[in-house]
Amino acid sequence: MTVVDESAATRHAGSGDGRSASSRAEDDATVLDVRGLRMRYGSTDVLNGIDVQASRGEVLALLGPNGAGKTTTIEILEGFRMRSAGDVRVLGVDPAKGNEAWRARLGIVLQSWRDHGKWRVRELLAHLGSYYAQYSTKDIQRPWNVDELIATVGLTHQASKRVGQLSGGQRRRLDVAVGIVGRPDLLFLDEPTAGFDPEARREFHDLVHRLADDETTILLTTHDLDEAEKLADRILILAGGTIIANGSPDELSRRTSADAEIKWSQGGQRFVHSTPDATGFVRDLLQQRDVTDLEVRRASLEDAYMALVHGVESGRADAVRQFEVVTR
Repeated sequence: MTVVDESAATRHAGSGDGRSASSRAEDDATVLDVRGLRMRYGSTDVLNGIDVQASRGEVLALLGPNGAGKTTTIEILEGFRMRSAGDVRVLGVDPAKGNEAWRARLGIVLQSWRDHGKWRVRELLAHLGSYYAQYSTKDIQRPWNVDELIATVGLTHQASKRVGQLSGGQRRRLDVAVGIVGRPDLLFLDEPTAGFDPEARREFHDLVHRLADDETTILLTTHDLDEAEKLADRILILAGGTIIANGSPDELSRRTSADAEIKWSQGGQRFVHSTPDATGFVRDLLQQRDVTDLEVRRASLEDAYMALVHGVESGRADAVRQFEVVTR
C-alpha cells in the first residue's frame, strides 16, 4: 500500500533533510545506500551489520528463510521502524527523518492491507492518486492516469465493481495498483504475485520490467525463487541477520557448482557426465557420437539458495566462506 499522510496539516516540497538540489540529484543515482545496519530487540541481534546498495532502475530480490530479518529490514527502509545502528539512506534521505514529500516517492505493496470493500475500483484509485498531484515534477507526472493504471494491472472490466466483489486474484492486482498509483521512484513488493494465476503472474512480470525500464527501483521479497530469478537484476540472501550472498542469479548459481551436468542418450542407453566446460564437452560429444535427448543443466538459484541457507542454519562456520559474497 502506498503510504500517504492524509492528516498532515502542512506539506513541504523539500527532501526531508535540508540538503541542496544538486546533492539530492547525486543521491538519486544511488537509490538505496545502507551501511552497517543493525537491529537489536532486547538482547537479541536480528540484523548484524547489513550493507545494501541499489541504483536507479535496478530490481533487487531479498530472499531468506522466515525469521531471517527481511521484514525488519524493509520496515527500516520504509521509515516505519527505528534502527539500532548503521547509516541508511533511501532516495538520499534518512528514512527516520523522511517527510511527506519523501514518502510520496515510495510505493509499497503489502501482502495484505485494510479493506476498502465499499469503494469502487476506479473511485478508490482516483481518490488515492489525488494526494500525489502536488508532488509532480518536470520529470515525473503524478499520479498515474487512473484508466491507464487500471488497464496496466488488468482490471479494466472490474473498474466499476466494488472492491468487496473482487476475487482474490483481482484484489491482489488492486494491491499492486494502489502501490504504484503515485508513480514511485522506489517500490517495495512483498510477495506481490500471491494468488495470481499463471497469466496474471506473467503480466505482472511484464509490468515489473516496464517499471524498471522507466527507472523505478524495485525491492522484492518473495519465497518464489523462480520468480526472483526471472525478475531480479541482483539477489540478496539474508540469513542469520547477515547478507550471506549478493549477486545476479547466474553468478550465485555458478558459485554453487563450477560443474554442469550433461545427460544424453545413445544406442538406447542413458549417460550422465559432469564437467566445468559444458560447451567444449557438448561440441566434442556431437562431433564424435550420434546422441539424442541432450540435456545440459547448471546449478540453479534454488540450488544456491538451499546450499547457502542450510549451511548457515546448520551452524557451519565455513558456509559463507565457501560461497564468498559475489559483488558486481
